[in-house]
Amino acid sequence: MSQSKDLYEAILNGDAKKAHAATEAALAAGTAPMDLIQNSMVPAMDEVGQLFEAEEYFVPELLLAGRAMKSTMELIKPLLSASGQKMKLRVVIGTVKGDLHDIGKNIVASMLEGGGFEVIDLGTDVSPESFVAAVKDRDPQVVCMSALLTVTMPAMKLTIDALTTAGVRTQVKVLVGGAPVTQQYAREIGADGYSENANGAVGLVRKLLVETQ
Repeated sequence: MSQSKDLYEAILNGDAKKAHAATEAALAAGTAPMDLIQNSMVPAMDEVGQLFEAEEYFVPELLLAGRAMKSTMELIKPLLSASGQKMKLRVVIGTVKGDLHDIGKNIVASMLEGGGFEVIDLGTDVSPESFVAAVKDRDPQVVCMSALLTVTMPAMKLTIDALTTAGVRTQVKVLVGGAPVTQQYAREIGADGYSENANGAVGLVRKLLVETQ
């Protein structure tokens, strides 16, 4: 149990080395990988999100916590794969075509992964066709799109249209975000939701999935 607490605190404090060491110790002591996710990682990233909402944490702290969480997942993912276990819920995320900004996208991806989701990160400058292919190949429940430039926002609508044309739009919930994006724009292009920050994105993904069950 102490290793699980150490992991929780390491992620909360954004200490990747300690997170990695605590994960190794917990696994060596026989803690199941999924237990670490549910009992340490998810609560820690939830707390990080709450601190961000309370303006006690800012973007640098989110990035450090995400890095610490990733150091843990590097050890856990191979074990889950070897045992045949998978995250129950999958999210495809990417920055849309023409946009190379990834800090916000990376924060959201880290928060989602720390929240217990399997995240398929397509990176930046992702074409509508690549989003469609990822939905067909990976069967996610949610697609998240980011844009930081006003000129790349139309690529969000093009991607949603491509999902519709490919016949897979009804299979996923689409969430959009980024500095120039608004709730009104999300409605106009037919997205299922919008969030202005990473913590809100995690909460919205959970809410959207609950509504579909």
